[in-house]
Amino acid sequence: MNQEMTGAEIVLQSLVDQGVEVVFGYPGGAVLPIYDTLFKQNSIKHILVRQEGGAIHAAEGYARSTGKVGVVLVTSGPGATNVVTGLTDAMMDSIPIVCITGQVPQHLIGSDAFQECDTTGITRPCTKHNYLVKDPNKLSPVFHEAFTIAQDGRPGPVLIDIPKDVQFANGTYTKKENIIIPPHRLFEPEIFKNDQKIDEVVNLISKAKKPIFYIGGGCINSGPKASELVSQLVEMTGAPATMTLMGLGVLGSSHPNSLGMLGMHGMYEANMAMHDCDVMINIGARFDDRVTGRLDAFSPNSKKIHIDIDESNINKIIKVDVPVVGDVTSVLKSVVKVWKDNNLKTNQSDLKLWWDKINNWKKIDCLHFTNNEKEIKPQYAIQRLYELTKDKKTFITTEVGQHQMWAAQYYKFEKPNRWLTSGGLGTMGYGFPAAIGAQVANPDALVIDVAGDASILMNIQEMSTAVQYRLPVKIFILNNEYMGMVRQWQELLHGGRYSESYTDSLPDFVKLAESYKAVGLRAKEPEELDDVINEMISTDKTVIADIWVSKEENCFPMIQSGSAHNEMVLSKDQKQDKLSAEKGKILV
Repeated sequence: MNQEMTGAEIVLQSLVDQGVEVVFGYPGGAVLPIYDTLFKQNSIKHILVRQEGGAIHAAEGYARSTGKVGVVLVTSGPGATNVVTGLTDAMMDSIPIVCITGQVPQHLIGSDAFQECDTTGITRPCTKHNYLVKDPNKLSPVFHEAFTIAQDGRPGPVLIDIPKDVQFANGTYTKKENIIIPPHRLFEPEIFKNDQKIDEVVNLISKAKKPIFYIGGGCINSGPKASELVSQLVEMTGAPATMTLMGLGVLGSSHPNSLGMLGMHGMYEANMAMHDCDVMINIGARFDDRVTGRLDAFSPNSKKIHIDIDESNINKIIKVDVPVVGDVTSVLKSVVKVWKDNNLKTNQSDLKLWWDKINNWKKIDCLHFTNNEKEIKPQYAIQRLYELTKDKKTFITTEVGQHQMWAAQYYKFEKPNRWLTSGGLGTMGYGFPAAIGAQVANPDALVIDVAGDASILMNIQEMSTAVQYRLPVKIFILNNEYMGMVRQWQELLHGGRYSESYTDSLPDFVKLAESYKAVGLRAKEPEELDDVINEMISTDKTVIADIWVSKEENCFPMIQSGSAHNEMVLSKDQKQDKLSAEKGKILV
């Protein structure tokens, strides 16, 4: 039976009906009726952030570590505009978010009222869908539809803008099971339908001499079964597999068929194999520019299979030979079934030659670095972090920059949903609030934000949030006093002119932590590093570990802007060298 409630009560009941347990938000005038209703209930926990941008990133961390929808509640005007970066981030990385914003009363809309802005107009390009709800009777249908849209097909953010008078007005609440969602709002999860596409996929893989799997974040978004199916298919075929930044953990780093990450700062052998393969199987990746390098030189001689839930991604950047539109799990189930039913096998002699070539590329040892007894190398810091945390239930978030790439290179992920980073938008300030969201969702886990000294300052105010809610999040700062990736590009591409990339007025991060009643630790020398990491892990409080690393260390390997993906720079000394795809030797 439908119930009559205020609009604010309908909002809360809709969230309860959707199974929401946590909301991240910040109150303000245009959303106070909802906050007042929130105060009167005990079903949903609210996490008060210190800036609305922190709320949306925390919701992203919550969503990515659990597979659930992250929920955000903020006020109108600047409250709404402060979540735009996070909405765009979630849109690009396919994160399911429902963001609720307050709006000025309807009679004031368009009058330049206090804290008014055109929220739906501003957010239309960076959401899957958005709503301005003018009738309290439409609130529950909108909410239930919004949650479906956020999760359905390719996940993403949905925004619901609610004028203050609608929150006060009475309306009818309709349970979600009584809501009929229009078909045009829904994604059909198996629209590929045509079995011929699956036959083409299987046929190409079985006849390939040099196959490679190219695994993206869609394999994580599709759910845990997708990762299992990817591993099964890789093992059945014996083919190598490489992962995007967003796909790390789909295939465990220790898996013998894993070539690790590909792309701009990916593994040499992964990029070379991608270039030389004859059949590429792209599963849930979108041919991002950080993977492809120069488009006309990307894997030029391969037949390309592309499995993606978003039809708009097919042939958008790279022309493919066999497009399959559908949910990764559904498609892979069909591929595995056809492969097994036909008792197919790849040609083992061809595959052996392919692996011999790949193993020769591996001998380059592209992640080798020279350690230094006098200072901490950032690569070494990540290696030690991994070794001392690998046996724990650990989630790694990152900010954006060199530290992000070093974490992707040197921290080994064996499971999906344990690596949370801003891939598409590259949002500095993402990592710490995302870690807060992941810690809220996984209170028994070790959650570490690998940060740079510049990025961490973007949302450092969320220290107050972490401490208030007794969240033992760890911030592991690779402190080199630079915007490291900016400095690296300035060195390699702009003649070493370090324009505004150096910071000489950083805070004392240990004292900063202590000022928030958290714990501050510091390591300046290599021999101090393990003790600091162990103390950080064992401390049941919010911790900042300030790790002083080599100031001008660069992140290699690297594909320079405008280069082909098989033209990798392996070190600073070789920055002008080109690498031969055929011989794997340095040509001076």
